[in-house]
Amino acid sequence: MRLTSPFRAAIRAALLAAIVAAPGAALADKIKNPIAVFSGLDKITGRTISFEVTIDETVQFGALQLTPRVCYSRPPTEPANSTAFLEVDEVTFSNEYRRIFTGWMFAASPGLSSIEHAIYDVWLTDCKGGTEIIPEPKEPEVVAVAPRPTATLPQRNPNQPPAGLAAAQRRIDVAPQQGVQVQPVAPSRRFFPVFNFGGGGGGGGPDLTRDYSR
Repeated sequence: MRLTSPFRAAIRAALLAAIVAAPGAALADKIKNPIAVFSGLDKITGRTISFEVTIDETVQFGALQLTPRVCYSRPPTEPANSTAFLEVDEVTFSNEYRRIFTGWMFAASPGLSSIEHAIYDVWLTDCKGGTEIIPEPKEPEVVAVAPRPTATLPQRNPNQPPAGLAAAQRRIDVAPQQGVQVQPVAPSRRFFPVFNFGGGGGGGGPDLTRDYSR
């Protein structure tokens, strides 16, 4: 059974809340890194490429433009948990730029922040190059709050249909276009997973690490 986008979004939100609320997750120190490492997948060909992006640099993978804003990792004494805040824009066939993702990516749980795109997928694999440790603030004290009185809900007429039922029963013929239109940004580098038919040692193979910006 394939879940629809609203159900997938609800599941990701619940899992993300569980990770953030885990004991010690919010109190662990983190390292600020200048480089984020990603993997990109072409769903049609099944080819994958790994590439590095500097913080605040915009690069293009297929029809997706990526701009990482921060990339945090944990000290060696802590469990590995690299996280990055990322902006992803889609370049459409009509040369429009639409923001389809803005949020955190977790290297340990890539399914929590998957990008909704028909052809390409990108996920965080690592953060590297950083030495600056950012200590997390201590957990604030919890102040007891008196419970509020329970509000009494108004009685509903059983002969009256629930509010919003008529709107929910309306037919939606055309789905809204994904993403919000943004201003174009020229990428500094472009990456595409392609085959390299040369090489030796018994034949060619896929060149999955080539930078085609030059």
